Amino acid sequence: MTTKSAAAAARATVYGYPRQGRDRELKKAIEGYWKGRVTADALRSTAAELRRTNWRRLAGAGVHEVPTGDFSYYDHVLDTTVMVGAIPARHREAVAADALDGYFAMARGTQDVAPLEMTKWFDTNYHYLVPELGPDTVFTADSAKQVAELAEALALGLAARPVLVGPVTYLLLAKPAPGVPADFDPLTLLDRLLPVYAEVLADLRAAGAEWVQLDEPALVQDRTPADLNAAARAYRDLGAPTDRPRLLVASYFDRLGDALPVLAKAPVEGLALDFTGPAAANLEGLAAVGGLPGKRLVAGVVDGRNIWVNDLEKSLSVLGTLLGLADRVDVSASCSLLHVPLDAAAEKDVDPQILRWLSFAKQKTTEITTLAEGLSRGTDAIAGELAANRAALASRANSPITRNPAVRARTGAVTGADARRSQPYAERAAAQRAHLGLPLLPTTTIGSFPQTGELRTARADLRAGRIDAAGYEERIRAEIQEVVAYQEKAGVDVLVHGEPERNDMVQYFAERLDGYLATQHGWVQSYGTRYVRPPVLAGDISRPEPMTVRWTSYAQSLTSRPVKGMLTGPVTMLAWSFVRDDQPLGETARQVALALRDEVGDLEAAGTSVIQVDEPALRETLPLRAADRPAYLAWATGAFRLATGGVRPDTQVHTHMCYAEFGDVVQAIDDLDADVISLEAARSHMQVARELAAHGYPREAGPGVWDIHSPRVPSAEEAADLLRTGLEAIPAERLWVNPDCGLKTRAWPETRASLENLVAAARTVRGELSGA
Repeated sequence: MTTKSAAAAARATVYGYPRQGRDRELKKAIEGYWKGRVTADALRSTAAELRRTNWRRLAGAGVHEVPTGDFSYYDHVLDTTVMVGAIPARHREAVAADALDGYFAMARGTQDVAPLEMTKWFDTNYHYLVPELGPDTVFTADSAKQVAELAEALALGLAARPVLVGPVTYLLLAKPAPGVPADFDPLTLLDRLLPVYAEVLADLRAAGAEWVQLDEPALVQDRTPADLNAAARAYRDLGAPTDRPRLLVASYFDRLGDALPVLAKAPVEGLALDFTGPAAANLEGLAAVGGLPGKRLVAGVVDGRNIWVNDLEKSLSVLGTLLGLADRVDVSASCSLLHVPLDAAAEKDVDPQILRWLSFAKQKTTEITTLAEGLSRGTDAIAGELAANRAALASRANSPITRNPAVRARTGAVTGADARRSQPYAERAAAQRAHLGLPLLPTTTIGSFPQTGELRTARADLRAGRIDAAGYEERIRAEIQEVVAYQEKAGVDVLVHGEPERNDMVQYFAERLDGYLATQHGWVQSYGTRYVRPPVLAGDISRPEPMTVRWTSYAQSLTSRPVKGMLTGPVTMLAWSFVRDDQPLGETARQVALALRDEVGDLEAAGTSVIQVDEPALRETLPLRAADRPAYLAWATGAFRLATGGVRPDTQVHTHMCYAEFGDVVQAIDDLDADVISLEAARSHMQVARELAAHGYPREAGPGVWDIHSPRVPSAEEAADLLRTGLEAIPAERLWVNPDCGLKTRAWPETRASLENLVAAARTVRGELSGA
């Protein structure tokens, strides 16, 4: 271990913190504002109090430099769009009339104006609003939010560091605006954008910022020489002024590779690097470029994306090596703590043995400050913490919870034949058409129907003992009756039961699978005010009993039309959970796939002819580096086929994906061998249909014609126009008509209107195709 004097400069910091508050106060305030029950001033007051609470909590835990600017009403990339003045033309009037309402209009849309496209933030389950840029884009600086939040922290007497999305990443995340040629490269706007960033940096310096962090996670992806040259130019120019704060360029989620020497040579004062998971390779890369002499290194040695306790001794070893590679080494999480829940101590129902293995944002902050103290003062100063950490790690490694011999024997016996359908698609399709008797352009929904306040109250009443199981089930039965009757009346062809009994598409199944752990307060932001509670994969996975057969069969008993069985696929069960870090992901995926295979078999045996296994996370879990993708896609598509490969030829297997860049995984979509895939397409104007056609995708597809993440109701003609666009790429006999995603977050009035318009659009286009 290093000497005390060599490590004296070590400090603790973080890049960002969960925004929602202990009881999701931010969500409640924003949604109250949308409904007119909360004033703008009250919303701003709630937000300010949440920021103060977070900063005080961090400082009280020993964090020496708190982040500012990471807080957002909806999304930090959208905040950056506002900061640089890149407001889409269709939203400028609304923003000028009321900045807050205009901000939310960009995020959610209005009845008359479409929102910005939304997609996944790298390989996380966080969604960002995609900037829309073009050759005519004019950038203008608006640093009001960043300056105001810095001033709030400084007024509390705290050392604060504003955190901004870096200019290169911002442009690399952007897309051509509507009407701009698809081959327009937003990175060509860099020279136009850099003066705006320089102005914001000068404003922050004048407001008291000593350091500003510029996040460049896009540089951990495979980048072209032109991209790397742009990064070099960006930080050459931003590093030139003298009236600026010191710059800390941060990157995370993977190794930097060829971008590391570019940033190491840049005229900035510090780098913040991830040293967890695949990004551990940054240690070797940093040594190869000769380290960072004269610069600050913020070392992300605590995993900011998972919830297992840190191996403190291992992290200290990495930190000790890094001391010889930089002028000053500080300690942080690998990325913003936005991606983990707030406080594991709130989980009163978790087995105490397991609870000691868990580390949420509050606990990770303590790990960071402990490591900073150990690096500065030596291991003797944290001897008690190291002993407790060793005991927690040993408890997990040796626990029977983490290993089930029967599950391991079953996964070991899997063969290639288990992951193949018994007949090729063409033969299956003919059998399914004969069996199901569906019309041209069949209509369906993705699965869920509105989760009303009454349903949530019923679940809460059941948990609290205010109603018994029989009363709860009667409420669910009545809801399914209503959903099925409404779909029949509306003219939907393939129905769903609406999932009224499900709290979340992953959590519902996790609560019914052995090896999973559900939390009560482990909320994590997915997008805007949408928060999820990712379950925890604590041990080997198995299915004790059927999970969905009862309610699916009940719905089918109410109608002669086919009702889809609805399951969540193995990759998504992993991606939207906190996964084990003690075995390969592919092994865990096979365990989940076998549990789902049992469920698929039971659904089919009960008479379900259409079974949807959703995999919206297939693209988001794609490794950021191309070299790592083939291995991932092999086990990911293999797990899906293992879950679905045992059904009869006339049973139609569907899958669903949403809000991702599908072009990167078109071959993987093909490899799933699903009979029908439904995908998000409304915000991207049917881009995915063109991508499927270009690939030669041979199966049926339903590119969405209704953007369900916006409250606006699409007209029948708008949906018909999207269908006509879809038909330019996908033949009518293989085209389905459906929304982009499930309807859980929508209210019944807009659901009825939108779904009826969707069905009307399908009928209109059918008539056009038949000449009627």
